[in-house]
Amino acid sequence: MVSLDSPITVVRPHLIEFGVGTAGKLGAWAAGKGYSRTLVISDTFNAARIDVLQLKGEVSVFSDVTPEPDIANLDKVLAAAEATQAELIVGFGGGSAMDLAKLAAVLAGSQQTLREVVGPNKVQRARKAALAQVPTTSGTGSEAGIRALVTDPETKAKLAVESLHMLADIAVIDPSLTFSVPARTTAATGVDAMAHCVEAFTNRKAHPMIDMYAIEGTRLVGKYLARAVRDGSDAEARAGLSLASLYGGFCLGPVNTAGGHALAYPLGTRWHVAHGAANALIFPHVLAFNTPAVPEKTKAVMEALGYDTSDTVKSVFDAAYAFCAELGIEMTLSGLGVPENDLDAMADDAFAIRRLLDNNPRDLTRTDIRSIYEAAY
Repeated sequence: MVSLDSPITVVRPHLIEFGVGTAGKLGAWAAGKGYSRTLVISDTFNAARIDVLQLKGEVSVFSDVTPEPDIANLDKVLAAAEATQAELIVGFGGGSAMDLAKLAAVLAGSQQTLREVVGPNKVQRARKAALAQVPTTSGTGSEAGIRALVTDPETKAKLAVESLHMLADIAVIDPSLTFSVPARTTAATGVDAMAHCVEAFTNRKAHPMIDMYAIEGTRLVGKYLARAVRDGSDAEARAGLSLASLYGGFCLGPVNTAGGHALAYPLGTRWHVAHGAANALIFPHVLAFNTPAVPEKTKAVMEALGYDTSDTVKSVFDAAYAFCAELGIEMTLSGLGVPENDLDAMADDAFAIRRLLDNNPRDLTRTDIRSIYEAAY
């Protein structure tokens, strides 16, 4: 763990609008900037309600965003961005839409290709278009960050791009846009938001400046997630989760996630398990595994979720598992349709994600990873 006097760089969207009913502020902001050509990148459901953004001028919509987007999906987005010559690009949806919007903003009209910008700080020039992010789920925190992920269908690996040029000019976080999210998805994405916070809090690169966001984001999920699952129109609970998701996004830039996300990714890339559901299933296993390395922080996490645990692995696992299972989340790989004969390949894939595993507070060997998948099966 780093100390209080360790250097850290923290970035935020230049403007954040937060609160129920704020979605229309995007249109007012865009008009004030004089933007007349806008491209909204979204999925089919959210594309049908772009009127809430109150955008003026020529508005084009790309509505074919897929969950866990791959390179082919990105290519379609880039073609749309080139065709519209948009002055403003808007990510309107979950993390997939927002990540594709980031990549479109820096790659459209650029001489660089996706392969050339994979990794940290490879984008060479500032983007030509402005970038706005409007989340419609409470999970990824992508509206606040500078990373974007797409899947390479050949290797089934996540390609991660990180650049300050992908930081949004404005993030509009309107919790009312999440009212329609189904209970099961609300549960999974809520745990994903919490996992961002927890993995940053217990991270080898954890920093006191980020810890405050991490533990408060965890507390917000502990307080509000079950309420939102029970009643999707609970405005206070939805706002609490939206804030938790934003705080999770604040954690991702300077610290990032660790072992939990590394083990969750192969579920999405190989078996198309939704990102939130994958993280929720893995969460109790990796939190418990890490307990011996960070017992005090683990205890603080569980207290924030409303559980009084000891510092034993079993105590932590039982409580974390109960938190997820009581939300109605599927907690077995077999229940998600993952075949047992793929566990070895998944372990290989996860073990190769060094950018995250190297952040984990306790070393995760390939054998450890395989054992966790077996236990989760």
